[in-house]
Amino acid sequence: SLCFPQQLWKMLESDQFQSIWWSRGGKYVAINEECFKEEVLGREGMPRVFTMKSMKSFHRQLNCYGFITVHQDFKRSASLPEFLAEEAAASAHSKILYFYNPRFNREHPPLLEQCKRR
Repeated sequence: SLCFPQQLWKMLESDQFQSIWWSRGGKYVAINEECFKEEVLGREGMPRVFTMKSMKSFHRQLNCYGFITVHQDFKRSASLPEFLAEEAAASAHSKILYFYNPRFNREHPPLLEQCKRR
């Protein structure tokens, strides 16, 4: 079984989820909170991605692995898929959460091995 950062990475790399995506060129994890609660945490039966069912527990896991919450005071993404995802979420008046961990970067997969639980 995969550890939390590996599960998160696999999820971000799949095209199966609309509520979570790479942002800022693969440096940030962007989550449409309301959609994520329904699509991922609220998923019934198998396969479940994570064992937790609440956003609070998900945040706790992110914190345990060194992710920090980044407030959206940066400009919109330059890449078209990221921009469209952010636009769609913004137009739905949803809350977009951004998380950052220097060891969790799409352009540098080997860093993932250094992403350990504190």
